[in-house]
Amino acid sequence: MSNSIAMLQTKNLQLNDDAYLGGLLQIIESQTHNLTGDLGLFINDLRQKYANQLVKCKIPTNQDENWRFTDLSELRKHDFHPAPSTPISAPSPQVSEDILPSFTLPEAINSRLVFVNGYYNEKLSNISGLSDDIYVGNLANLDENKKGKIKEYLGKNQRENEIFSALNTVGLTDAFVVWVNKNAEIKTPIHLLHLTIAEKLPILVQPRILIVAEPNSSANIIEYYGALTVACSDTVRTQPYFTNVVSEIHLLENARLNHTRIQRETGAGFHIATTATALHRHSSYTINEVSLGGKLYRHNLDIIQKGEQTEINLNGITMVQGKQIADTHSHVMLNYPHGSVNQLHKYILDDAGRGIFNGRVDVPKNAQMTSAHQLNRNLLLSSQARINTKPELQITADNVKCTHGATVSQLEADQIFYLRSRGLNESDARYLLLDAFAREILDKIPHQSLKQRLTQCVSCRTFD
Repeated sequence: MSNSIAMLQTKNLQLNDDAYLGGLLQIIESQTHNLTGDLGLFINDLRQKYANQLVKCKIPTNQDENWRFTDLSELRKHDFHPAPSTPISAPSPQVSEDILPSFTLPEAINSRLVFVNGYYNEKLSNISGLSDDIYVGNLANLDENKKGKIKEYLGKNQRENEIFSALNTVGLTDAFVVWVNKNAEIKTPIHLLHLTIAEKLPILVQPRILIVAEPNSSANIIEYYGALTVACSDTVRTQPYFTNVVSEIHLLENARLNHTRIQRETGAGFHIATTATALHRHSSYTINEVSLGGKLYRHNLDIIQKGEQTEINLNGITMVQGKQIADTHSHVMLNYPHGSVNQLHKYILDDAGRGIFNGRVDVPKNAQMTSAHQLNRNLLLSSQARINTKPELQITADNVKCTHGATVSQLEADQIFYLRSRGLNESDARYLLLDAFAREILDKIPHQSLKQRLTQCVSCRTFD
């Protein structure tokens, strides 16, 4: 059997009356994988399943409720091409080890995994600091026991009819796997460093990450998306690219994961991501998300509870400027009692930047004794900046503690005046207030060097 999905027929693509989507599908359907045996057959079936869904879809517009405020017209202006691949064990022709220190972290110097244009590169990676209690690598190198369990996890938590995660799955040729063994406590942070390199043509990059934490295990993961630039990555380059990533996370009973996610694409980059997390009984998931880049950014954060007494902490800060668009869509689905959800997401919007926040928490009747608190706070620095926010709580259980809300404000003239009366100039006073606003989130990042770098980025934007 072919390991591509050539069975996806062009005549079907025309049925959806969306030539742009049809073009993307034709590009990715021709990509092949080298997986064999039952695993190869499973990947073929998974790709075909989502290809069948996509031929009935269209790229969303503002007529679709979930994309009401996120304009994809800029994305549609570009014809993206698959990023050229490099053999996993070959040196990267675009990235030398000399430039890596700009992106690597001292805390993870021996536990970094480097991806170039979506492809894992062993030569640039260093996993000498990781123990045998964890597997990091591609699907093909999994041991037979874990290969036999892949069907239980890969593609299991994808939202139905979510077009971009489906596109990622149709183009699935391999996945990068982080698998933490039972009872393992991995204290060294695992740094997944994704770098995009400009090519002659606009490229489509589709990383796929699978994280499995077995019972009673714990780990810290840093997921970082950036690009090589000659100056600050805020600079708009002429060559756009599109990163479409899916990360699937499965936390089995009593597992704990601290997840730091950084998006620092260039001003010409489009970044659409789905993070789908399933929590089993007594497990805990914390994500600290920082988004500072990209021309258009969208993060679908889908979390489903599969057992009682789970703990979920969602922290995020997004800074937009120029004409950037940043969209966070989170959905927490609770199904069992004694769960807790704490969500705090902040936006700082400048110039004509636009932010969208849609956070939904479902607390059905089975989720008694739930504690769920959600807050979206927004700071507008210019008269043209806009935020569309919609926190949602759907509650049918009757014995719960739940709150939600949103605030929108500007820098208070009285506060700036007070600080200036203490000897600060206006720029320093403004920075001090913004730093205090952002620090509530940045202080939650457990990696000191990364916290310092991000604080510096906030400072740079404040003084621009």
